[in-house]
Amino acid sequence: MDKIKIGIIGAGFWGKNHARVFNELKDVEIIAICDIIKERAIEIAKNYNIQYIFTDYKELLNNKEIDAISICTPSITHGEIALEAIKKQKDLFIEKPMTTKIEEAINLKNELLKNKNEIILMVGFIERFNPVVQKAKELIDKGEIGNIILSYSRRIGAWPERIGDVGVIKDTAIHDIDLARFLFQEDPIAVFARGGSIKHKYYEDYVQATLLYKDRKSALIEANWLTPRKKREMHITGEEGVIRIGFLSQEIAIEKNEYEIIPTIKWLEPLKLELTHFIECVKNRKEPIVNIEDGYKATLIAEALIKSIKENNIVKLF
Repeated sequence: MDKIKIGIIGAGFWGKNHARVFNELKDVEIIAICDIIKERAIEIAKNYNIQYIFTDYKELLNNKEIDAISICTPSITHGEIALEAIKKQKDLFIEKPMTTKIEEAINLKNELLKNKNEIILMVGFIERFNPVVQKAKELIDKGEIGNIILSYSRRIGAWPERIGDVGVIKDTAIHDIDLARFLFQEDPIAVFARGGSIKHKYYEDYVQATLLYKDRKSALIEANWLTPRKKREMHITGEEGVIRIGFLSQEIAIEKNEYEIIPTIKWLEPLKLELTHFIECVKNRKEPIVNIEDGYKATLIAEALIKSIKENNIVKLF
């Protein structure tokens, strides 16, 4: 197959990063960029010699030269754009959250079924591609810390003002919702959360959540847009040890009764690993490791956490 011809929808923070990374991949040619603010699209087009510039995403989707698209628009638009992309037979990468509403996720699943699941759809849970997460999963699979009992993740820092359409759960904590599912290799049976809004006008800007699993296992998630220093960390406790992860520093440690091991991990850019995987899936027509079911369940759990906050009660799942 020749180079995969990519169209990027959204020329904001993530759109710029996608353009930079796609431009570095040898099997990719970015041929179109779209943003409702034309000047932003023009800037990226100039930087990467992109042929087509659009302000309406439907015009981009109508371009028959484009093989696949990358959706980097505000979260509340993901469902609508993705649905149209599937109808236009475009492979697609959707930045998280896949959708902000369960109904939209169900619509995407149904539309994929109509197309006999022949369209590649990947969701942007970037931490899956962080080398320390991959190492942690390898250690867990080898039984290094025994069966997982619980995890605790902390994803905190000042409010990113570019985000105004969802709260901290669907934008920030959703990474750790996905990681809990990935590392536990099962879905929670219920959730409970406390949270609220202190600085954000419309959405929650802090949450402390518990994902409850069978056999008394749990995943604890703390996220906020309030604390001045940015932290991204996770502790995974097993019957025979603990794994500590620093997502930003890409450091990992394994604590055992007798010793502590700190493996040397080569730093690699998670976004580049993630988009490389997407392109490989498009070229080889294989299912991405982060698929529509992962996107659907992450949104479902996020919605349950928001409901739990509002009702001050446990919300059952699955």
